[in-house]
Amino acid sequence: MAVDNSVTAGHWLAKQIETSNPDVLRSMVKTMAEALMSAEADSLCGAAYGERNRERTNSRNGYRAREWDTRAGTVELAIPKLRQGSYFPDWLLERRRRAEQALISVVATSYLLGVSTRRVDKLIEQLGIKNISKSQVSQMAKILDEQVEAFRTRTLDNGPYTFVWLDALTQKVREGGRIINVHVLVATAVNADGRREILGLEVTSAEDGAGRLAFLRGLLARGLSGVQLVISDAHTGLVAAIGATLAGASWQRCRTHYLRNLLTVVPKTAQPFVATLVRTIFDQPDAAAVKAQHAWVVQTLEAKHPAAAEHLDAACDELIAFAAFPREIWTQVWSNNPQERLNKEIRRRTDVVGIFPDRPAIIRLVGAVLAEQTDEWVEARRYMGLESLAKARLRVLPGDTPTQNPLPQTLTA
Repeated sequence: MAVDNSVTAGHWLAKQIETSNPDVLRSMVKTMAEALMSAEADSLCGAAYGERNRERTNSRNGYRAREWDTRAGTVELAIPKLRQGSYFPDWLLERRRRAEQALISVVATSYLLGVSTRRVDKLIEQLGIKNISKSQVSQMAKILDEQVEAFRTRTLDNGPYTFVWLDALTQKVREGGRIINVHVLVATAVNADGRREILGLEVTSAEDGAGRLAFLRGLLARGLSGVQLVISDAHTGLVAAIGATLAGASWQRCRTHYLRNLLTVVPKTAQPFVATLVRTIFDQPDAAAVKAQHAWVVQTLEAKHPAAAEHLDAACDELIAFAAFPREIWTQVWSNNPQERLNKEIRRRTDVVGIFPDRPAIIRLVGAVLAEQTDEWVEARRYMGLESLAKARLRVLPGDTPTQNPLPQTLTA
């Protein structure tokens, strides 16, 4: 039988007076709000707190703290948590994710800095921002900046990180009274538990090779280790930085980026055919078949598309580096590229802003998106199986014996 822990209103008010609480109103608001949330959580569970009931479908799992700004002042609420699913009082509090807060902060900052346009005014209206003050924007930005900085500088202790994806997204920013392009460097990896993890984020100048080198060195200083294969585009500064910092790791040219480059030397009418032909290279059962298929595709293209054949032949080593790893890993890497999907999510948010007021605004918004994505990946199922990862770290190929020796390095510093 459940124990009745309720108290009468008179006893509660007397207790408040005895403890000399100067803000009785705020305490009353807190108690009433928490009582309503508790009742709603009980209805979702199908039974009251502590009650044994056959109709119960869920149970409580403690509380989480959340500040609630009221006319009586800021109230620290204890929101009930459930063992299965989640509970959030939408009728009381405003649900807002970090990325949404960052987007509001960036757009509002642009407006307050005097760089807004009529388009930004419309964006602010769509986001529901009315009469926002500079102090509110500053406070929001401060909280987000602390969260993003903690995320960007955390220790990378979930290694070894067998597979690493590197990419750079171009964004526009105002600097020195003009609009320039900068690159947002993002590193994603598969950790020792087989889950995807975003390693880091940095903003550099568009053609700054030193910035890419510093970014990778920063990842190593934070704990990046055990890298066997790096997948990226063929940007000269990025490739050189990979070769200089990740010695012993193989480099794989990103298939998506390569196809975009290859199709520029092919007539538009022939692009679907050439793209389909090149994709067959990645669908072979073993390393020998991959090399043979690559040679066959080059030979097939020579007759009608010699420029494409030459382009593909020159990219042979950097395009089939993946063939040195177990077959089951190829399928996962090419069918579910985490970096490309992540880029789409980032662009979905950054396209709303268009031109950022400064570089910290880029880091704030993109960093919030990446932090949220990492949280989702932690709860999702494994990206790669542990057995496959173990084979990749041992470099086990069909018919070979396990060895800890790395493959010959495919890059030079």
